[in-house]
Amino acid sequence: MTWRLEVVHQTRYAYEEPVQSSYNEARVTPMTDDHQLVVSSRFSTEPRVAVRRYVDYWGSQVTEFEVLEPHQELVVTSTMVVETEGAVPPGDGAGWDDLADPAVADRHSEFLAATTYTAAAPELVAASRELAASCSSPVDAAVAVSRWVNGEMAYVPGATGVHTDAREAWEARRGVCQDFAHVAIVALRAMGVPSRYVSGYLHPAREPGVGERRGGESHAWVEVWTGEWWGFDPTNLEPIGHRHVAVARGRDYADVAPVRGVHSGGGAAELTVEVTSTLLR
Repeated sequence: MTWRLEVVHQTRYAYEEPVQSSYNEARVTPMTDDHQLVVSSRFSTEPRVAVRRYVDYWGSQVTEFEVLEPHQELVVTSTMVVETEGAVPPGDGAGWDDLADPAVADRHSEFLAATTYTAAAPELVAASRELAASCSSPVDAAVAVSRWVNGEMAYVPGATGVHTDAREAWEARRGVCQDFAHVAIVALRAMGVPSRYVSGYLHPAREPGVGERRGGESHAWVEVWTGEWWGFDPTNLEPIGHRHVAVARGRDYADVAPVRGVHSGGGAAELTVEVTSTLLR
């Protein structure tokens, strides 16, 4: 049985002074894959401008747009209707010997290498390799790492920011979903398990009422390659299921930031983000 979810994601920038022009790109359009089917998707900006779309190197849809008129506020809204599948258990997949094959490591090298957000912390790497020794398979390791990270770190909104890397979050032992995902990725890559970062949305209710609009949230989780890609949410300790809507994938947050851009003028800016989720059926 599938869920049909409507998600509305609105990002608003209010500038201290008028911005003369800006160039922006957004990754807020969902993708159709084995887990979900995109029924409809709308993207709009205020001021209204023409947009260009392309699929990036990692398979995420990017919307580019320029605002060439003076403006003191920029609003980006993405409205989507997506059908999501329930959680699917991982298959037998690849074993440790398979992941140690140089051909496999080369094919997935970009999801095994350290990045700005996932630089290796010696203590974290050592602990993760010790944990790997007790896991019979990479699938077991993915679940074990998620449980371990969830147990070691406290979920504390505001304790970290979008620029916080895994090392900082781990040392603080606190953060949000972005940090849980980055720390889990460091541990998994240290074990030799190809891992990628996924951004999207999470419906806040496990058993929502049809037609009930709820304040949702942007979310992040991890996918691991164990013969095929399989997603697990280290923040909520559950495999990816009905509540999750994927939008973008990459090596870390830098590859999937929802909205980024550059602008001329404007001074300081106030950013507000609102996400709502509704179960349609």
